[in-house]
Amino acid sequence: MILVIDAGNTNITFGVYNGKELATTFRMTTRMERTSDEYGMSITELLRINNIGKEDLEGTIIASVVPNIMHALIGGVSRYLGTVPVIVGPGVKTGIKIITENPREIGPDRIVDAVAAYEIYGGPVLVVDFGTATTYDLVTEDGCFAAGITAPGIRISAKALWEHTAKLPEVEIKKPKSILAQETISSMQAGLVYGQIGQTEYIVGQVKKESGFDNLKTVATGGLGRLISEEAESIDIYCSTLTLDGLRIIYDKNRK
Repeated sequence: MILVIDAGNTNITFGVYNGKELATTFRMTTRMERTSDEYGMSITELLRINNIGKEDLEGTIIASVVPNIMHALIGGVSRYLGTVPVIVGPGVKTGIKIITENPREIGPDRIVDAVAAYEIYGGPVLVVDFGTATTYDLVTEDGCFAAGITAPGIRISAKALWEHTAKLPEVEIKKPKSILAQETISSMQAGLVYGQIGQTEYIVGQVKKESGFDNLKTVATGGLGRLISEEAESIDIYCSTLTLDGLRIIYDKNRK
């Protein structure tokens, strides 16, 4: 078994793979300061609750977009699980070639998603991750990470609405019954959800137009990805475990 760790801006998501099968997942918040001991004890206990002992793990891999937690997280994993984690970054084998202007600017989470989409679904493929930010990443037929688009995530947009306007409340992000809203809450929901759908449709269409890839597959992931994918005709596939699958694939490529 291996433990894969996706450290994002909002949550740290953990997955345990038995071969290619995802055995279990669990999460903890990113925005809480923790020591290496706190990380180690929390991870060990969450594994125990899921009937997995540290002796069952042969290795770990981490992709993180939050540099300031890495020292403590790596320390906790190394000390409490007894494994030195693979860190997704320069020097790690991924199976894709980054041909953007500055490859080092591409976040490890985006690389991991691109690897998973390309390995599982083939190329050319556009990966849309509805996370804290909404990202669109293009991988060519021969496995080159060619371009990326970054937009505010739907939760960031929602937070901006209720934090910067005096009379707008915090609302649940969900599709309203109709876009023809007649009161404040559904009005906000309509703008947030349909606005994200419209953005997705336009950007995917423009990527197809400018890339010339008429056979482009669009694969979505991320917390709100299912909600948008159900409504956006431009999304071909929704995969909630894409990032975790990518971490497992990269770990296998770097297995000694």
